[in-house]
Amino acid sequence: MDNRPIGFFDSGVGGLTSIPHLFEKLPNEKVIFFGDTARTPYGSKSPNTINLFAQQIGDFLMAENVKMIVIACNTVSAIALDKLRERFPDIPIIGVISPTARVVANQCSANNKIGVMATKATVESGAYINKIIEKSDEKLSIFQIACPALVPLIEEGFTGTEIMRLTLKHYLDDFITNNKIDTLVLGCTHYPLVKEAIKNLYPKIKIISSSEEVIEAIAIELEKVDGFAVENNLSNRFYASDLSAGFTNMIKEVLGEKEERYSIRFKNLDI
Repeated sequence: MDNRPIGFFDSGVGGLTSIPHLFEKLPNEKVIFFGDTARTPYGSKSPNTINLFAQQIGDFLMAENVKMIVIACNTVSAIALDKLRERFPDIPIIGVISPTARVVANQCSANNKIGVMATKATVESGAYINKIIEKSDEKLSIFQIACPALVPLIEEGFTGTEIMRLTLKHYLDDFITNNKIDTLVLGCTHYPLVKEAIKNLYPKIKIISSSEEVIEAIAIELEKVDGFAVENNLSNRFYASDLSAGFTNMIKEVLGEKEERYSIRFKNLDI
């Protein structure tokens, strides 16, 4: 038993999309979430910068006495996971790419055409292709596309707009048609916020979300160390490096909970 919170972090609001899945599967768990909204997006930044930002956030979460860190960001998972594990060897640190790749490998065969939409940094790292191939016994067809405009639009609240629909079509129409994609991996935790728009545009395509698939990995790690929480009255805490109205509104939209169940706070990382 361990009632300490689980630390989640993301480059912005996207990682919030994992939290409802956690509460559904593990309702006793509490979270401390950090969204680096002042420095988002990460996807176009250099690996050195991404590693620096991730280490700063990891230091903050460790100071908050979390029992586990979940990198709820595909870009950071692709670039900084190993360095974070070296820096903080005493607690489990989980990224979103490996659990998602495992699901893709288990559910897809050589007959499938798999598309991965992600940030520029995630695509250039090759992390998804490498992890999916590593976990599959079959020769899979995997295609990638970087969608750099999506995260800024999502962060600015354009999720349900015509601008978003046209942007998705710009990136995905030819990508899906030319590669005959039948399975689409949302390789950024921001992208579930436009999942319905993607489904409306491409209703025949199966969608796999990294935000959802990471929860099973969390449960496995907690079971290893007997770290599950029991029912408690602790609050969930959500921090942002730029406490904008968009961050607050997104928490309310994603969680759909009464505000007394969580607190929203500003945290300056002294950058």
